[in-house]
Amino acid sequence: MRTSKPVGLLAACFAAACGSSPATVGTADAAPHRDATSVTTDAHTDARTDGHLASDAAPSPRTPTTPGDAGDAAPGDAGILGARPYNLHVPTGYDAKTATPLVVMFHGYGASALIQETYFQLTATSDARTFLYAYANGTLDKTGERFWNATNACCDFYGDPVDDVAYFDAIVADVEAKYTVDRKRIFVVGHSNGGFMSHRLACDRSETVAAILSLAGAVWDDPTKCSPTAHVSVAEVHGNADTVIPYDGGSTQEGPFPSAPTTVATWAARNGCTGSLAPTGATLDLDVVLPGNETVVQQYGACPAGIDVQLWTIQGGAHIPSLGYPGWGDAVWGFLSAHAKP
Repeated sequence: MRTSKPVGLLAACFAAACGSSPATVGTADAAPHRDATSVTTDAHTDARTDGHLASDAAPSPRTPTTPGDAGDAAPGDAGILGARPYNLHVPTGYDAKTATPLVVMFHGYGASALIQETYFQLTATSDARTFLYAYANGTLDKTGERFWNATNACCDFYGDPVDDVAYFDAIVADVEAKYTVDRKRIFVVGHSNGGFMSHRLACDRSETVAAILSLAGAVWDDPTKCSPTAHVSVAEVHGNADTVIPYDGGSTQEGPFPSAPTTVATWAARNGCTGSLAPTGATLDLDVVLPGNETVVQQYGACPAGIDVQLWTIQGGAHIPSLGYPGWGDAVWGFLSAHAKP
């Protein structure tokens, strides 16, 4: 299967898949978001599905309690952040005297910071678990879709030279300048194009990133493109019925991407794991529509101390799983928080 563009990540989500009400988040994306679309193409078909959020208007903003909280875009310094502000949620239990973890989240292609947060609902997890939470908008391409320049496969389809690794650096530096960040617990999470971006940052910023969790993403197809200088724990979460970024790998119009098993195999090799991928015995209920604990957790053995490489396979899961709350946030934070830098 050749995927034309891994798009349309969340537009029809709430009516058809998500299974819960949107969270109330900030105003940085308060303008109505136009339709996202899903486009998958093989030699015989060109299927297109359009949909809408439950409401085209953004959720009602809450009143921010801290400068730079989810109610405001954190402007940062002039330059890259002046042109591209980001959202920062400061948890209710934040104490400047205590080093606090930072999670940076990347949305899917064609989505936005607000749409992805409405789907992931990590703001509530941030308050419950006390971590700083940054999330931002990708660059608009010439078709008006937001993207991250992650790998050759996804999702700079029109040759925009935007440097999203430098953008990540700027976000981290700006948060560190204003809040007490635990340098050993800087984490990245993303969906689809944002999942690809999570893998890109684990490759390129391994000294900074302690762990990533990617939903429906992939690492570079060419393993020589990923040369981390430090170990990074990785969880790839992927539905084996995903037709947008197929579990077994595929190709966009720009290039190939590996399967979910190959993605974690690449990370096992990069992290020096000498064991094989095997079930842990743990199962998770991430998708509230699929029956039972549908997600099987596998893990590589004999990894360096404190490092894990895991594959969470959502049996029958699509590109936009019907996530349950707070189960999703707890699962994300459970993995990330267990994998600080040594």
